[in-house]
Amino acid sequence: MTDVRIGDLLRKKKVIVCCGAGGVGKTTTAAAISIAAARAGRKVLVLTIDPSRRLAETLGVSRNPTDPVRIPKERSDAAGITTGTLDAWMLDIKLVSDGAVRRLVKSEADAQRILTNRIYQQVSTMVAGMHEYTAMEALHRLVHEGRYDLVVLDTPPSRNALDFLEAPRRLSGLVDSRAISAFLPKSDSMVARAASRVIEKILSAVFGEEFAHEFVGFIGTFTSIFQSLNVDVNEMRRFLSGDDVAFLLVSSPAPAALTEASFFHDKTRELSLPFRGFVLNRSRATEADRPMPSLPSDANEAVRSGLPKLQGLAELEQSAAKRDFTLLGELTKRAGQGATAMALPDLPNGADDIATLVTVADALAAG
Repeated sequence: MTDVRIGDLLRKKKVIVCCGAGGVGKTTTAAAISIAAARAGRKVLVLTIDPSRRLAETLGVSRNPTDPVRIPKERSDAAGITTGTLDAWMLDIKLVSDGAVRRLVKSEADAQRILTNRIYQQVSTMVAGMHEYTAMEALHRLVHEGRYDLVVLDTPPSRNALDFLEAPRRLSGLVDSRAISAFLPKSDSMVARAASRVIEKILSAVFGEEFAHEFVGFIGTFTSIFQSLNVDVNEMRRFLSGDDVAFLLVSSPAPAALTEASFFHDKTRELSLPFRGFVLNRSRATEADRPMPSLPSDANEAVRSGLPKLQGLAELEQSAAKRDFTLLGELTKRAGQGATAMALPDLPNGADDIATLVTVADALAAG
């Protein structure tokens, strides 16, 4: 496999997934990649399940719309997007989950029985992997609808993103589990039907008759969804492992963030996901060759007296730059063949405006 450049990824891939710990600039990186791809003429969607919701606010779109929305024209013009387009969607898990229910059940009546069920409304997280699955399902659907050339996914902070990555395996295990099958209708077996009635009586005794009725009703109506998910999970796994997808791990030089990045790199290998690079954000690696400050020969004494303090501060910055430059080399080596590592500059004031995002986008497009 040839060497990889992030600029090539954003021009050629259909999906780029940005993972990493919280607070490392992952959302900024996702937004900048999206802008760079749109500036290159692609139809782009940036999709975020990051609970901070900063991405939608920076790009000027409302929170939790029912569908992806085009960023305002003034933001698009300010970003220099001319031939491409950029849409954004702050993913509402409940909204996507409801949509998945409607697509997967056999009838609208069955859909309404699930959607109005209190168990579904309040404790849907009991279905391990369902939230993560719906996020993946939305991503998969948007790509295969053909509306976009590229979808950039900004994942939650890493421990939640781990759920996203492992959702296919976890959900597949749920669908096949004996615990769930015990609650499903068994019209072909008198013994099984009797066992289900016993289980419902036990639930009634422990939690109350109303809860037991709603719980068994929820699981029963969910039968067709389980069957569909069992097929779709494998398709999702193949999709995320394909050549059209690239996983990028965003980190900062902070030890905790690097630990998370290392953990995620190992996890992408374990799950056979297409890891394509590290992005070292908030880094001084690009400043490693900056010269020490000096003064012109005609500088006055007052200016000269301040030079030692200035040089002391410069030495600290130079030390940090060398540290980050060494770290970038280590990440490059760890990335291996077929992947890359690049550094983005430290932005003391953040990147909460379009102009700064464009600066980062240009660096990513070139790197």
